[in-house]
Order: sequence, then structure tokens, then C-alpha cells
Amino acid sequence: MIVFTNGCFDLLHPGHVDLLDRARALGSRLIVGINSDESIRRIKGPSRPLQNQEARKAVLLGLRSVDEVIIFDDATPEDVIRQLRPDILVKGGDWKREEIIGADLVESYGGTVHSLALVDGYSSSDIINKMDRGSHTVAASGNSTIASSLEEHLNVFNSVLSGSTAAIEDCAKILIDTVTRGNKILICGNGGSAADAQHIAAEFVGRYETERKALPAIALTTDTSAITAISNDYGFDRVFVRQVEALAVDGDCLIAISTSGNSPNVVAAVMEARKKGCKVIGMTGENGKKLASLCDSCVLVPSERTARIQEAHITIAHIWCEMIDKRFESDAK
Repeated sequence: MIVFTNGCFDLLHPGHVDLLDRARALGSRLIVGINSDESIRRIKGPSRPLQNQEARKAVLLGLRSVDEVIIFDDATPEDVIRQLRPDILVKGGDWKREEIIGADLVESYGGTVHSLALVDGYSSSDIINKMDRGSHTVAASGNSTIASSLEEHLNVFNSVLSGSTAAIEDCAKILIDTVTRGNKILICGNGGSAADAQHIAAEFVGRYETERKALPAIALTTDTSAITAISNDYGFDRVFVRQVEALAVDGDCLIAISTSGNSPNVVAAVMEARKKGCKVIGMTGENGKKLASLCDSCVLVPSERTARIQEAHITIAHIWCEMIDKRFESDAK
């Protein structure tokens, strides 16, 4: 029986070894899918991976539990899973069954899906953070709140400029392709991200800066009757997925906004959108790896502070609006 799991495996640690050993024990052959270097950069930012794809593949093949390693360039292993048709699909316990790419497909032909508990105390991101500790500059203790906040804001935006322009452009292309085909854009997020969702939708439906045709966009955060009814009847985790189920069609695009990248209702909406044949673009912070790994393209703002992340998100959305204006301005003449 073929077992399949996937990940970046940038820094292999005992938690990885334990997971792969237990995955292999479920079948007779373990195939591991790893994100290509370019795929990791799209998901985790320009500073990753620390080891190139061939080095990561070689390390994995050195483990007794791993029989084969497949490198894939997409954000998700969906196509690999479709081609392999594994009997058993495995992910770590930080992924719920409903968040696992390919779970529905594997179960549709009689396979099984396992979310295996992780060994506590091991995380590639934590290891990297320890290595990186002390490398960040801190504002002088005498700085005012105003100065330190503005300096932090500028540092984040400079990092976006140096490392995220390709992702911003990729997302813009998806949005332009979506509305050019006559499909619509759905947008979701919580709190400040909910405000961003309706802000973005308003820019598309009304206009940004230039006259152009109205573009179809719906914020899933504004219908109080739907939001309260769905939350009351199905639970808050279903508040967006139920709307995606009702409104999305093949070819639409979902903009998923979560500063943490872990919001359950946003992740659920992403999974439903993928199931419906929608493109998904994301906006998150530097720790939003889960959301990023589920999107067709995603911008990770290099900050852990919610305020700085949200400031960058609305600026990025305005850049998308400007690019869309330029695409459609000739149509308005």
C-alpha cells in the first residue's frame, strides 16, 4: 500500500523523523512530496528555503522510512496526489482532516486519510527563529511611540518591496484573469480583515481612481442576517464556507485574508473554494504558512504584528486595484 505525505522539509528534525516513521508503518511504501525551491519562496517568503530542493531530497532519501521523493512546483500537491492515487494520505496533527489537500480525492476511491499527532517541542520555524534571534534591529529605548511605529511601518514596507513584489503581481494576474472572463471575486476575513474585505469589494464594484466598468466582487463579511444565521445554526467556523458554497462557481476567485494564516473559518472557506474550482489568493503575515500553502498565490507580509500586517494588506489591495484600473481603462474610453 502506497503512503503519501508532503511538506517543505527545509530543516529536518526529530519530529519529522518520527512522523515519517509512523507514516511508513501504515503501508508498504512511503512517497514524500516536497515543495520546489520556487514553491517554498511563494509560500514562506524570499528567505526560504535554507536548503535547495536537491539537498532536501537527498536528506530525506537517507532516511530508512522514505522510499521515494517527488519534487512539485505547485503551491499544493493536489496534482501529484491525483496522479499517484495513494492508498493512504498522511499529514501532521497540526492539519485537521478537512484542511488536508487531496483528502476528498483519496477517500473517494476508498483510501484513508490520517492526521498524525506531532512530537512536542520541534518546529522548523522555531529553529530558524532561534538562529535569527538578535539579527533584527530594535528602536532605541528613547524613541517615541510615534517614531518607533512609523519606523517599524517603513521597515515592513521596505521588506515587502524587496521580497514580495512577485507574489503581489501573481495575485493581480489571477484577479485580472478572473474578472476578464466574467467571473466574480469573493473576499473574506475577520475583524480588521473583514473591514479590508468590504473595502476591497467596494473598490472593485465602484471604482478605484479611474473610470472603468464595474467589476463583480462580494465581501462575505457584510450581510449581518446571513452572518448571524449561519453562525447561530452552523457555528462561526462555517460563516464563510457556507457563503462560498452558495455563491461561488467554477472560475471565480476567493481573496482569503488572515493576519495569522490560521483562522479556521477562512481556511474552511479556502478549502470549499478549491472544491468549487475557484482560484484562491491569500494575504497573511510572516507566520501564515498554513494559509499560504493552500492558496494559488499568497502575499506574506514580513511581520508578526497585526497592525503592521493590516497596513500592508490594504496597501497591497490598493496596488491590485491600480493594476486592474490600468487593465480596464482602455475599455472605458
